[in-house]
Amino acid sequence: MPKRRKPGGGNVSVARDKTVRLKKGRGRKASSRRWLERQLNDPYVAEAKRRGYRSRAAFKLLELNEKYDLFRPGMRVADLGAAPGGWTQVALEKVGPTGRVIAVDLTPIEPVGEAVILAGDVREEETEQALIAALRGLADIVLSDMAAPSTGHAATDHLRIVALIETALDFADAVLAPGGAFVAKVLQGGTERDLLARLKRDFARVSHAKPDASRKESAEMYVIATGYRAAADADNNRQ
Repeated sequence: MPKRRKPGGGNVSVARDKTVRLKKGRGRKASSRRWLERQLNDPYVAEAKRRGYRSRAAFKLLELNEKYDLFRPGMRVADLGAAPGGWTQVALEKVGPTGRVIAVDLTPIEPVGEAVILAGDVREEETEQALIAALRGLADIVLSDMAAPSTGHAATDHLRIVALIETALDFADAVLAPGGAFVAKVLQGGTERDLLARLKRDFARVSHAKPDASRKESAEMYVIATGYRAAADADNNRQ
C-alpha cells in the first residue's frame, strides 16, 4: 500500500483500491461517467468521507497550513467562497473554541459547528458589511477558495479568477489585522503581475503552492501572503 503525506496528519496510508470502471449506460453522458469514475477512484474523496470533511478541498488547506503554519488557537477567520464547508471545518478545528470563523458563499451552506454562515456575494457592500460585523474585530486570516465557472476560454477564465482574487484582497485590506495572512486560489503560473506587486507591497512574504491534494490535471494553485503590514506601513511603502 503506497504511503502519501497526508496534510495535517503526517504520513498516512491512503488505500488505493482497484480502479473502478463504469459501464456505458443509457442516460449517462460520457462526461458524467468520467466524473463519477474520478470520484470513485480518488483517495482524497474517500479519506474526506472517512474523516467527515464535506469535500476533498479540506486536505488542500490542511497541507497549506502544515507548510506555512497559518492557524493558531483563538484566531478570527474569514472564509470566502466557503461552500460546501470543507475549509470552514478545517479552520474551526485549528482555531478552536476561542476562535471565530465566518463563512460566506452565494451557494447555501449547511451549518458547520460554531461557524457563522452568511449567504451573499462578497462583491456586494451589504455582504461585506455583514462579514465585518460578524467578525467582531479584525481578521487574522482571509481565505478565498472562490472560483468562477470555467468557460473553456483561457483568457476569459484568467480575467475572471483575477477579478475574484482582487475582490478577496480588497476585503482583506479592509479587515486584516497587522501581521495577518491571505490565502487565495489562483491559476497555474501564479498571480498576475500587478496583483503580485500589490501583494508584495502589503505583505512581508508571498509564496505560491500547489497542494498534493490538488488534482494534477487542475490548473489551480494558491497564493499565500503572510505578515500583513498595517495601513500606515502600507501607505509609507506606496510613497
